[in-house]
Amino acid sequence: MSLAFVLLLGCWIQSAATQQQKPNFIIMLMDDMGWGDLGVFGEPSKETPNLDRMASQGMLLPDFYSANPICSPSRASLLSGRLPIRNGFYTTNAHAHDSYTPQDIVGGIPDTEILLPEVLQKLGYRSKIIGKWHLGQQPQYHPLMHGFDEWFGAPNCHFGPFDDKTQPNIPVFRDADMIGRYYEDYLIDKKTGESNLTQIFIQEALTFIEQQANKKPFFLYWAVDATHEPVYASTKFLGKSQRGRYGDAVQELDYGVGQILQKVNELGIANDTLVIFSSDNGGATYAKEMGGNNGPFLCGKQTTFEGGVREPTIAYMPGRIPAGVVSHQLGSLMDLYTTFITLAGGKIPTDRIVDGIDLSPSLFKHAVQERPIFYYRGNELMAVRLRQYKAHFWTWTNGLDEFNKGINFCPGEEIEGVTTHEQMNHTAEPLLFHLGRDPGEKYIIKPSSPEYKQVIQEIMMIADDHRKKLVPGVPQLNMCDESVMNWAPPGCHKIERCLQGPKSKPYKCFWPH
Repeated sequence: MSLAFVLLLGCWIQSAATQQQKPNFIIMLMDDMGWGDLGVFGEPSKETPNLDRMASQGMLLPDFYSANPICSPSRASLLSGRLPIRNGFYTTNAHAHDSYTPQDIVGGIPDTEILLPEVLQKLGYRSKIIGKWHLGQQPQYHPLMHGFDEWFGAPNCHFGPFDDKTQPNIPVFRDADMIGRYYEDYLIDKKTGESNLTQIFIQEALTFIEQQANKKPFFLYWAVDATHEPVYASTKFLGKSQRGRYGDAVQELDYGVGQILQKVNELGIANDTLVIFSSDNGGATYAKEMGGNNGPFLCGKQTTFEGGVREPTIAYMPGRIPAGVVSHQLGSLMDLYTTFITLAGGKIPTDRIVDGIDLSPSLFKHAVQERPIFYYRGNELMAVRLRQYKAHFWTWTNGLDEFNKGINFCPGEEIEGVTTHEQMNHTAEPLLFHLGRDPGEKYIIKPSSPEYKQVIQEIMMIADDHRKKLVPGVPQLNMCDESVMNWAPPGCHKIERCLQGPKSKPYKCFWPH
């Protein structure tokens, strides 16, 4: 990071401390967890008592969204407060196509993005990420290079095992150094689903909170990934859920939430700690029984139908957030950026468009601010929501060739002309739904109706204005190269675990679905 950039960043942040105690922040971000996976959202087995209690003692946000229907772009938007099309976490290799950061990706989160932990660090916070980073695995993209003070976790998803010859196993980091690899030092039994990783992530969180409770304010980003395939849980939870292995993982994560909330209460800092529970995208319906439940919503992960982007979200801060409240504020993971910085006494960058809004009025005063939600898939604006109305400019699920191989984003939910396997351009006459009357996006409002004509004009104006002001970021997810895989991560020489990788041979990345 250049000196000029550091000085510029300092201009955006208030130098004087606020008179009141700065709040602590905890984000509990699940991986591929569906809106309907929690008892409080209607899951029939009612196996999430801690999250249900968190909701009863805090605020339920049933109209809360990710910024993208797939992991990496969603996480980039959470930490930057900006849509993936702005922060560069998209691809132009194919139109309206999902993309993420496998370990052969060349790109990562750009230095030009001002991430939440960078701003909080300047405001006196100590920040830690536990779990999955997924914003670039090359050293220059790692969390400690972008504002985090501590890290325990991995740069990529827990895919594997690999042979360490044609592809290396994913490394696990303690701060700046690799300390082992998944499937070698941190075991996941893909046959049984057994792994102790969630327990390790829980203990890391508890230790960090204990260490920081009476020191400087803290930001904990608990980015656990047990509900992402391959789904895993520890021995204590395996076989305990009515929902199978996926339910086992959910139960263990719920236990972890309970442990963290218990800790902040025991330490007497609950009233000074804003805790947000959410997910990076909707449940992976194509994973069948190993995927999440998206409740009444259409389709799932990788689509811009509601099942792909509406997230199970709870806010908790006793004494500040009223207990047992349901807020229908349209919210986004990007809003956490703006909200946290504002509550910490900082200023939002003014040299760029920040998409997140300050949710403080909604959280503390139960106010509702009108704002649109923009649904992107890759480089295309797919849909816009305004109030209860949602207009689709483009629709599709996945290609017919992948669908014929058994990869189905909308199992049992095929809707003629809507869940298509070819990209359908509706820009001239968008498909309009009312999500209150029709949360499953099944019944198109007729274009000839007065309701359609009145609403669509307003949404079209919002979309046109958005497009006119849009300055796309440089796409970070276009190029791949096997030489940049995790062959020799920082610290590998200390434990004698460096591997020899191939010579550089860049190529265009391709994601089959």
